[in-house]
Amino acid sequence: MENAFLDHISATLSEIKSAGLYKTERQIVSAQGGRIDVQHQGKRHTRVVNLCANNYLGLADHPRLIGAAKESFDTHGFGMASVRFICGTQDQHRVLEQRLAGFLAKDDAILFAACFDANGGLFEPLLTAEDAIISDALNHASIIDGIRLCKARRYRYANSNMTDLEAQLVDARNGGARFIMIATDGVFSMDGHLAKLPEITALAQKYQAMVMVDDCHATGFMGPGGRGTPAHFDVADGVDILTGTLGKALGGSIGGYIAGPQTVIDLLRQRARPYLFSNSLPPAIVAAGLEAIDLVENSDDLRARLFENTVFWRAGLERLGFDLLPGEHPIVPVMLGEATLAQDMASQLFEEGVFVAGFFFPVVPKGAARIRTQMNAALTRDDLEFSLAAFEKAGKSVGAIK
Repeated sequence: MENAFLDHISATLSEIKSAGLYKTERQIVSAQGGRIDVQHQGKRHTRVVNLCANNYLGLADHPRLIGAAKESFDTHGFGMASVRFICGTQDQHRVLEQRLAGFLAKDDAILFAACFDANGGLFEPLLTAEDAIISDALNHASIIDGIRLCKARRYRYANSNMTDLEAQLVDARNGGARFIMIATDGVFSMDGHLAKLPEITALAQKYQAMVMVDDCHATGFMGPGGRGTPAHFDVADGVDILTGTLGKALGGSIGGYIAGPQTVIDLLRQRARPYLFSNSLPPAIVAAGLEAIDLVENSDDLRARLFENTVFWRAGLERLGFDLLPGEHPIVPVMLGEATLAQDMASQLFEEGVFVAGFFFPVVPKGAARIRTQMNAALTRDDLEFSLAAFEKAGKSVGAIK
C-alpha cells in the first residue's frame, strides 16, 4: 500500500483516540456467563461479574446446549462447506426453521449466518422502486444497511413518534407507493425502550401497510412464553415479518432468521443474497439452537428470575443517584454524557471486579454516552449487591454521583 494512504488511516485512528472514542477488546478466557475470567494486562486473569452480555436467560454455558452441540459432531459433523442450495442443507436445518416458525406463530422461517445478514437480505428481494419502506430513526444498523440495498423509496420517522409515522405513511400513500413496509426494532437496544407495536400495527392496518420487527433483544424472554414484543403487546397477528437471532437469549452463539408468511420465506430462499452466498450454519450451532428452544419453552422460572434481577438492579442504581433511562426491559442504561467519562467509569468498574462497556458516538449520539448494563438470569443476588457497591465506589471516583 502507498504510504500516503496508510498515513491517512493512522491520522484517522489518532483522531478517534484523541476524541476518546477508541474501542478496545478485552479477552475472556472462560465460558460466557454471569461471572467470567478476563485476561488483564496481558498476563493475569481476573474474575469479574459480567453485566454487558446479551445472555438474557443465562444459556450461553448451559450444559444441555453444550451437550447437544457435542453430540452433533458425531451425528452431523463439523461444518457444511457449502451454501444451502448446493449441498449445505441438513435435516436439522429444516427442523430448526420449522421449530422457530412454530414458536413465533409464523408459517415458516429461514436461517442466516447472523441477524445482520437476515436484515441485510430481507428488503431487496421483496420490494422495488414502486414500493416504500418507513423506518424508525433508531433502528439497528443492520436494518439501515438492508434498506440501503433495496430500491424502494425510503422514509424515516422520529423514534417511536406515532404522529411522524402517520405523516410518513400519508406521504408514501400520496406518493403512489404500491406496497408499504414499516420497519422497527422490537426493542431499541441502546435505550432498552420497547417499540409502540399496538400503535404501529393499528396505523399499518389503517394505511394498508406491512410491519417488520427485528426482535433480537426480546425473543426468548419478553411476552408470554418468551415469544417476543408482539406477544408482549398481544399484537402478534399484526406483525407480518419477524427477524431475530440465536446469538442472545437463545444460547448466545450465532445465527439469525426471518419468520413470516410462506410465500415470503419461499422467495427469500430464491433471492436473499446473504442466504444464497454464505455457508450454512454449522451443525453444532443448529443442534444447540434446537435445545435452546426446548429450554425456552419451559423456562418461566428463568424469565421470572431475569425480571426480578432487573427490578432489583434498577432500584439499586436509582437509590445511588445514577441517571437512568426509564423502562421495563433488562437493558438498563446508565447515562454519563461524555465518552471519556463512560470509558473511565468502565475502567474503574473493572478494577472493582465488574465487567461493563462504555457506549459512545457513533454507536449513540454525541453527548449521550452511557454504560449499558444488562441483566440476565444467571446473576445471583450476591452478584448484584457486589456490583452495586462497585458502581457506588466507581461512580463517586469519576464524579458521576456524589
